[in-house]
Amino acid sequence: MVTQIVYSNEFNKHNNKGHPENAERLNVMNDEIKKSHLYNDLEFIKPEILSEKSLYEVHSDRMIEQIKEISSTGDSWIDLDTYVCKHDYEIARLAAGGLLTACKNILSKKADNAFALVRPPGHHASKNRSMGFCLFNNAAIAANEITKLGKKVLIFDFDVHHGNGTQDIFYDRNDVMYQSLHLSPHYPGTGSAEEIGTDKGAGYTINTPLYYGNGDKAVTKLLDNIFLPVAKQFKPDIVIMSCGYDSHHEDPLGGLRLTCNFYSKIIKKFQEVQQKIACTLEGGYNLNWIGKCLVSQLGQMAGKIVEFDDKTIEQENVKEVINELKNELQMYWNV
Repeated sequence: MVTQIVYSNEFNKHNNKGHPENAERLNVMNDEIKKSHLYNDLEFIKPEILSEKSLYEVHSDRMIEQIKEISSTGDSWIDLDTYVCKHDYEIARLAAGGLLTACKNILSKKADNAFALVRPPGHHASKNRSMGFCLFNNAAIAANEITKLGKKVLIFDFDVHHGNGTQDIFYDRNDVMYQSLHLSPHYPGTGSAEEIGTDKGAGYTINTPLYYGNGDKAVTKLLDNIFLPVAKQFKPDIVIMSCGYDSHHEDPLGGLRLTCNFYSKIIKKFQEVQQKIACTLEGGYNLNWIGKCLVSQLGQMAGKIVEFDDKTIEQENVKEVINELKNELQMYWNV
């Protein structure tokens, strides 16, 4: 089993120490990997920078030019949440290219699976707007490139925030399926169960808005009743996982109650659908836990389970959500 980690120190150039999405996130995650018994079993590789052509196929000219202009002069802000540092046009392309590198290596059998340990994150970046700590949409760009090979892509997003940008980009397409679990109501306010796609993409967007306090048991029910049955019918050629560890119960920006060890179980369940899995980093801001959440996932990916002492109390009230989703999706999938 070959599990690759795509990483570069260049990602730490995107940094604002007073912002929750800062360079220290990757530092603590790398430290946790080095402490684990997995370290010598992982293959670390460098990312390849994304071509401008691939970038312009997903995002608007105006959006890209804004990032390019700001990053050429120095630090600034796009909105109240999203900062841009000098050279971020190159750093953000390197992050997107890092996930694409991971996907290509999996599809060419250079790796069985991979984790793109990249930043800035991406899932809030829509066709026309950088927002929510995100500049370009790493998962969407990689998925779009893979579809050019005639392959189908499933993007599964377990960040506590809905990936409005990823949904926006593929909302009318049926070669990429977007599945998301997320807290609702919560930023950015999108991701209701009725949002299932449009035109030929109808049925290919699946949102499960969760209540405050939902955790492992609630998400397991959603996986077993909605996400996995539909994924098996879709038959993706590769799974891209948007990994937001702000769904962990100790995250300061969260509200869900997932435990550290549950992230490995998510990987295990999707391995029953497709072994080819490429993960990319999204949110997660508790520096004491994000590294452990990552290592939990890597343990399952590398075939060497790692568990941590982590328990919490959760709410399991998802029956209403499951019934609503079955009603919305029954025209498209056997659920």
